[in-house]
Amino acid sequence: MTITNIPGTNNSVTNNSGTNNSDNLPTSNLSATSSGTASTTQRFIQALRSDAFVQVEQRIIRQLIQALLYEEILPYDTRDDAVEDGCQHYILYGKNTTGQPVQYRSVGKRMDSFGRIRLARIPVIRVGTDGSETTAALADFANEVLSAAQQGERLQRFIEELEQTLLKDVQAQSYLTAPSLADDQRRYDELEGNLGDGHPYHPCYKSRIGFTLTDNEQYGPEFKQPIRPVWLAIAKSHSRAGQSQAIDDEAFIRQELGEGEFARFQALLTSYGQQPEAYRLMPVHPWQWQQVILPRFHQELAEQQIIWLGEASDVYQAQQSIRTLSNRTTPERAYVKLSLSITNTSTSRIMAGHTVLNGALITDWLHGLLKHDEYAVQQGFFVLREVLGITFDYEQLPEYRQAKTYGSLGTVWRESIHGYLQPDEDAIPFNGLCYVQKNGVPLIDPWVQQFGVEEWTRRVLEATISPLIHMLYAHGIGMESHGQNIILLHRNGQPTRVALKDFHDGVRFSVNHLTEPDQCPHLHPEPPSHARINRNSFIKTGNPEDVRDFTYDAFFFIAAAELAMFLAGHYQLDEQRFWQMSAQVIHDYQRQHPQHEERFRLFDLFAPTVQIEELMKRRLLGDEDLHFKPGINPLYAHREPQC
Repeated sequence: MTITNIPGTNNSVTNNSGTNNSDNLPTSNLSATSSGTASTTQRFIQALRSDAFVQVEQRIIRQLIQALLYEEILPYDTRDDAVEDGCQHYILYGKNTTGQPVQYRSVGKRMDSFGRIRLARIPVIRVGTDGSETTAALADFANEVLSAAQQGERLQRFIEELEQTLLKDVQAQSYLTAPSLADDQRRYDELEGNLGDGHPYHPCYKSRIGFTLTDNEQYGPEFKQPIRPVWLAIAKSHSRAGQSQAIDDEAFIRQELGEGEFARFQALLTSYGQQPEAYRLMPVHPWQWQQVILPRFHQELAEQQIIWLGEASDVYQAQQSIRTLSNRTTPERAYVKLSLSITNTSTSRIMAGHTVLNGALITDWLHGLLKHDEYAVQQGFFVLREVLGITFDYEQLPEYRQAKTYGSLGTVWRESIHGYLQPDEDAIPFNGLCYVQKNGVPLIDPWVQQFGVEEWTRRVLEATISPLIHMLYAHGIGMESHGQNIILLHRNGQPTRVALKDFHDGVRFSVNHLTEPDQCPHLHPEPPSHARINRNSFIKTGNPEDVRDFTYDAFFFIAAAELAMFLAGHYQLDEQRFWQMSAQVIHDYQRQHPQHEERFRLFDLFAPTVQIEELMKRRLLGDEDLHFKPGINPLYAHREPQC
């Protein structure tokens, strides 16, 4: 057995400058580390005593209550006394530690957007047994109310996610202190770090279970810290790759690294007595390397099936999704999506092997369809292709190790938006349209003031809805396009077109209902173990309603509904008017494309109800059963009469 140079062992390692370092850190480095940790701690303790703590805690409680009410997880009462603007009191019941009854009262109203409940941004009140009223605290609410919905370990895990969301978001808000964003902070790459709101529906929107506060400050997107991925060489005999037909894999990696770094890594492999052509080069997240790969793949490291190469020169920065990094040194280079064994928004952020391999197959397929699609070319929308994916071949491991390592070592390279932007274009993530700066002014305010709220909204809807329904109607493909996965391109705030991304598991279709089934790629199936972990994570279905609802769940129920409610609250654009304009975009498309008339009925976007995934119920009750509810479709009221 050959021992390779591994950080964290007694071997010496070579850094980027070519000098040797002992694995025992020098005293100066230890002091710097201690100083950084102390600084993080001091800032965090100050944040715990600030208004930010109360604001974040109340936001979590509001989102928690909104989901509990909407998904009807617990019984509640409503009262109309002493409230205005169509609002009412929502009352949830609980029991304190002595078993005495308590109440939690919030103020809000049921919205036109899918019947969602939106609470006013005022404190939720806890009413004690003696009638005393205090501002609700998250810990009390969890112990007194949530315990009626779930017990045991599952409840404790959920409470931990809520508490960690509170801590991580308080920490983030203590950094996001500028009253407004400067011009250079409104560019797409910078916005990915500045948009610190997280998921608008799920209350565990920033739990990041696995990260310490120091990790969060180092790797969270809000903190915009430079990140240098760790590069590994993985033996081809122990890995699998999926690549786009548009690239040569070795030439692509050479381009991404640069000639100098590529040659240095090749030389390192040769110096270890290995043939470079027998290995695949891939970056991994530095946290993942230290916390997961080094301890769980120590045997492969020792036997040089995995070889540590160190860092390259390019600096990256975390995007909203945390595990996707953009290249700060050379923005035109690809984004890298890396396995990260943390839990955020109640979902593990690993990279399942079959999804890593499917990314290039799916996006090549989508790219090919759009390339020869006259409407897509005319509208200018496109997908960011996932051009290369590399994953460790877990099936070579004993079964007990497969369970421990599944999805923990994989990378997907995705095209950069910068390769598509025209000289006068910029971009914004769709969820950025609802971002409110610290001074209370929406990020989009200059654009709304310039174009008028109705005209600007109409252009957003035309640019966004048209591509999604075209993929559904013309091709039979549903897309999981939520707020982070839609990039709105614009010219000085005037919407022009969209880019769609993240498709290694973000599409759904029925082969029998595809327009061109012969073009459909042969995908790598999910293993039975993956299906047991996440029963709603599938790409193929036999039910066309599953395809339609996949688009509804991500875009209409979350992204579009959030924008509708946001515009109603900030610019007095009536929700019904928003959905009327949305329906108009769909009707205009249908009139212009009568050849898809059969598809308009098959994928009925104007059905009275659509199936909505119950994210809270799924988290509280588990994945043994699928949790969906019929949501009131806001487009139904604006359907056109059939002849």
